[in-house]
Amino acid sequence: MKKNFILSTLVALSIIKINASPSIYRRDDSDRDKYAFYGWAFNPWNWYGSNAGKNSTDSILKFGITTVYWDCCLPSCSWKFNVYGSHPVKSCYKDDQQPFSLNDNLSLGFAASREPCCSCHKLQFTTGPAQGREMIVQVTNTGEDLEYNQFDIQVPGGGVGIFNGCTKQWGAPEDGWGKRYGGVATIDKCSELPLQLKSACEWRFGWFLDSKNPSVIYERVQCPEKLVSITGCVLPDDEYQKKVL
Repeated sequence: MKKNFILSTLVALSIIKINASPSIYRRDDSDRDKYAFYGWAFNPWNWYGSNAGKNSTDSILKFGITTVYWDCCLPSCSWKFNVYGSHPVKSCYKDDQQPFSLNDNLSLGFAASREPCCSCHKLQFTTGPAQGREMIVQVTNTGEDLEYNQFDIQVPGGGVGIFNGCTKQWGAPEDGWGKRYGGVATIDKCSELPLQLKSACEWRFGWFLDSKNPSVIYERVQCPEKLVSITGCVLPDDEYQKKVL
């Protein structure tokens, strides 16, 4: 009788494991080569924190780092395979995921991160000239080169990094505007960018005070409508996150 009970329990557990939702199953690092596709189009290990279940919240303060980039490439969260339970990020307008300020202390924008596609996070800068200021970003891109606590904020003129789509889109230099990593060095160099990107380039030297990779404390929050209206992407559990705007 005892053996039958143990056997039944093991069978039940195996069924649960087989039927587990991929949105909450974090693949082991050893699986990465098996599932990786060229260009980061399909990023299955990004599912690890989707929190598909209702009433799930991620409002826990964490320590992170930030960088900036702008590569003019299609964001990986525009691929439906990378977004659980939501419409993927709109990508017809390649220039609309730019940062913008609401006031002296708060800006909105978009970032590449290891956090789930389309999740939103409030960043409070803890180092550098912008220390104390806050920014809410929505994750629209991913990448294996990112640290798990890193937010690579999309800022025109911030450097193209590994991939350069700006030459094809805008006729930018081979390494983009300025340096491939770091981008333009001064606000007057923003004049080299297309008019559609100039104001967001200047945001970096204005509101962001030309901060150099500042550290942050961050938490997941409910996505502001101002960001959702641009991306069209909302995760199923977004309504259960802390509303801050």
